[in-house]
Amino acid sequence: MDIRFDNKVAFVTGAAGGIGFAAAKIFAEAGAKVAMADINEKRINEAADSLNCTGYDVLPITLDVSDEQQVKMAVEQVVSHFGKIDVAYNNVGIHAAVRENLADTEGWDFDHVLAVNLRGIWNCTKYELIEMKKYGKGAIVNCSSQGGLVGIPCIGAYNASKHGILGLTKSVALEYARQGIRINAICPGTCETPMVKHAIEMSPDHMARVIDAIPLGRVGKPEEIASMVLLLCSDYAGFAVGQTWAMDGGYTVM
Repeated sequence: MDIRFDNKVAFVTGAAGGIGFAAAKIFAEAGAKVAMADINEKRINEAADSLNCTGYDVLPITLDVSDEQQVKMAVEQVVSHFGKIDVAYNNVGIHAAVRENLADTEGWDFDHVLAVNLRGIWNCTKYELIEMKKYGKGAIVNCSSQGGLVGIPCIGAYNASKHGILGLTKSVALEYARQGIRINAICPGTCETPMVKHAIEMSPDHMARVIDAIPLGRVGKPEEIASMVLLLCSDYAGFAVGQTWAMDGGYTVM
């Protein structure tokens, strides 16, 4: 399939590295103008520069997705710069601290993970929808995780946030399907990303068990996940609404 996004505008969060950057890059390669957002100002500017210098039309935005007002302003900035938003990939996510059991988890850790992972998706989806409703069409992909499909010990806060994304996606997808806007969720497994690298450094034994359990025998590549995001945002996936797509090397099949 030759998937093209010429004359389209894509909005990607968590785009300074990992899956987010891979998604921004593949959208740009497919002809889209891309707004790349991330909380790390230095890294998002560098990531955007790396694409702009190769001829792509990319806008960097510094954004904390847990802050609703910042999200509102970011979406307004995209529309002011590019004129619209056609597709969006809400990718931002953070990992929870690995705890032996729930009783060892701090309340602030739980609140922070849900503020970024779940409220952040809610914030982005809300303001993306406000814009897409004006055109009567659009596509949104929300990033959950293999941890949104199954239980994984020691990361209850993370799993709770990722399960929540799936419930949110299904409900909102039903609300907007007849308004021409398709919303789906993707559930990446363990991939070669900065977040996973940090998790391995902080909890090597826990992450070794997770990686060893992948039936495919390896971790995923950001480009593999980004390719599915591109497909779900394209007309080739025009009948996909409110669905959950696992890209986890078979982890959740067991």
